[in-house]
Amino acid sequence: MSKIADDAKNVGDLRAAGQTRRAVLKSGAAAVAASTIFRPTILRAAEPVIRIGHISPQTGPMAGFAEAQEWTLAGIRKVFEPGLKIAGKTYKIEIITKDSQTDESRVSEVASDLILKDKVDILTASSGSLDCNPAANVAELNEVPCITTDDPWESYYYGRNPPKEGFTWTYHFFWGLNEVLAAFIGLWKEQQTNKVVGLLFNTAQDDTSWHDAFAPAIKAAGFTVVDPGQFPAFGNDFTPQIAAFKKANVEIITGNLFTPDFAGFYAQCAQQGYQPKIITLGKAFLFPADVASLGARGVGVTSEVWWTPDHPFKSSLTGISCKELATSYEQATGKHWTQPIPFKHALFEVVADVLKRTTDPKDPKAILDAITKTDLHTIVGHVNWTGKPVKNVCTTPVVAGQWQKNGDRLDIAIVNSGNASEIKVTSKLRPLG
Repeated sequence: MSKIADDAKNVGDLRAAGQTRRAVLKSGAAAVAASTIFRPTILRAAEPVIRIGHISPQTGPMAGFAEAQEWTLAGIRKVFEPGLKIAGKTYKIEIITKDSQTDESRVSEVASDLILKDKVDILTASSGSLDCNPAANVAELNEVPCITTDDPWESYYYGRNPPKEGFTWTYHFFWGLNEVLAAFIGLWKEQQTNKVVGLLFNTAQDDTSWHDAFAPAIKAAGFTVVDPGQFPAFGNDFTPQIAAFKKANVEIITGNLFTPDFAGFYAQCAQQGYQPKIITLGKAFLFPADVASLGARGVGVTSEVWWTPDHPFKSSLTGISCKELATSYEQATGKHWTQPIPFKHALFEVVADVLKRTTDPKDPKAILDAITKTDLHTIVGHVNWTGKPVKNVCTTPVVAGQWQKNGDRLDIAIVNSGNASEIKVTSKLRPLG
């Protein structure tokens, strides 16, 4: 394992580690200069190429986030096939993908390879802080433009130990916890409950950030919070939590759980005679296959929803609508659409837009300048880095949804728009179970 890979936890550590691309390029230039002393230079015309690196978890525990990647990138590559015309010149576009294997150290290693060996002009990553954060840190160290998505922005930004002035080379678009809370609380306020909310959060970094944001916000909205404390992920005995919820007559459950943990929790609820009115969790109900695996217990649960075919957006790259994108995927694969699909598509919408506006796509500073001036309507919403909520982050809309059974099909309906008034509710909340 390289020193860079070992030390890729934050930009400060990285600056003390290994070679940067600048150093590699400098040494490479010296070698080339020396070689020309002994043999004449042979000049050949070459087709100009822009290389885009992309890192995602194609294998490992988070592989579901990249399940549709091959299909999505096949469509993107087809769009890029004729090349991109930039500043009067047509460039061939090459997308180089690397599997993170859901391993943070490996992300740092493959990001370094993409920058130092493959010489990518721009780096991208997606699918949670395990991929986005170390990839962005390596890019920041090497002064390579980087765009990431598909990770709550607080985990991305604060998880990287940001300098006071923010990062220089790395930019991110996705929703944050304020947007999630607006949708969740908005949903609960519309229902007849006793307004007592129980929290279920494990001890992972992402869950801790959710926990610390949720408890005070829910209280401030006029709800009573019952917090039995965080717990280790996987294989947990939820008896203490259930006992606390029963004693306080908790009618709303919220938190951030892996699907197997929710399955264990809800099974234990049934065994111990406890039935909440509303269950609204992050993470556990993201993928249709995960919800389907819960059987009857998955019908009626609610969660954050990044995107649906009913969202009112279209691709700036192809003009395809949200509904057309979902239908196209299902017809091509025979699988249910998933929420990461449009974010992967939007990532390359943004990259294409940035490159088209770049004065020199082989100049990192020119690419960076174009990134900071992005003002693009994509299939997941408006991407525009204005400095809010922080310099390197742009938020996208998130709503509350419920998994409902319509005939034989299990699908998600929008049940509260939160702060995203442009996204319309498609169903009233149905009773749980």
